[in-house]
Amino acid sequence: MAGRVVLHYFNGRGKMESIRWLLTVAGVEFDEMYLTTRDQYEKLLSDGALMFQQVPMVEIDGMKLVQTKAILNYIAEKYNLHGTNPKDRVTINMYCEGVMDLMEMIMMLPFSTDPKEKLDTIQTKAKERYLPVFEKALTGPIYLVGGKLSCADVQLVECTLMLEEKFPGILADFPNLKSFQGRMTLLPAISRFLQPGSKRKPQPDETYVKTIMEVFKIQFPLK
Repeated sequence: MAGRVVLHYFNGRGKMESIRWLLTVAGVEFDEMYLTTRDQYEKLLSDGALMFQQVPMVEIDGMKLVQTKAILNYIAEKYNLHGTNPKDRVTINMYCEGVMDLMEMIMMLPFSTDPKEKLDTIQTKAKERYLPVFEKALTGPIYLVGGKLSCADVQLVECTLMLEEKFPGILADFPNLKSFQGRMTLLPAISRFLQPGSKRKPQPDETYVKTIMEVFKIQFPLK
C-alpha cells in the first residue's frame, strides 16, 4: 500500500464522496479504510491522525489531511483541476462552496426525524437559489470556469445526480445543466465511476446511519 492514497471514513457517501469523485477524475488510485467501530476511531485519535477529531481523513504524499474543503483543494491544485489564475480559482471556490452547501443538506436527510419537510426545503432552495446560478453560468461554456475541467465541474455533476435521486425531473427547467450533466457523464473516468462495482457509494441506508451514530456516540434524534 506504500505510496497509495488511503481514505479513512465510513463505508458510505457523506463528505468523503466528493473526494472519491475528484480522485477518480484525476486518475488517482486509492484504498479505503472503513470506520466500523468506536475503537477504530479512538485509535486514530490516539495516534494524532485527526487534527480536529473529525473524518474524512486522507493519507496522501506523506500527509494526513483533514477538513473536506482543504482536501479537495489540495487534490485540485495537484492535478490541475483548480484554474490557472487567482480569479479563476476564487470563482471555482465559490461554485464549489455553493454546491457543497446543497449536497450537505441532502447528506443530513438520513439523520432527520422529518425528512419530508426537509426534502421540500431542499427542492425549493435547489430550484430557486442554486440551480439558476449554474444554468446561467453554462449558457455557452462547456465547463464552468476558464474553458477547462475543474473541481467545480466534478462536484456539480455529482450534485445533479444526487438531486435527481431525490427529485426525478428536477433538471427539466434547466436545459444547460442537463446538457452539462450529459457531457460530464461521458468522460471516461466518470462513466466508469457510474458503473456497478466502482468505488462510488450508494445512497445511505440504515446500516450507514447506525454505524456513524455508534462510532461517534450520537443520540437520535439530532437536535
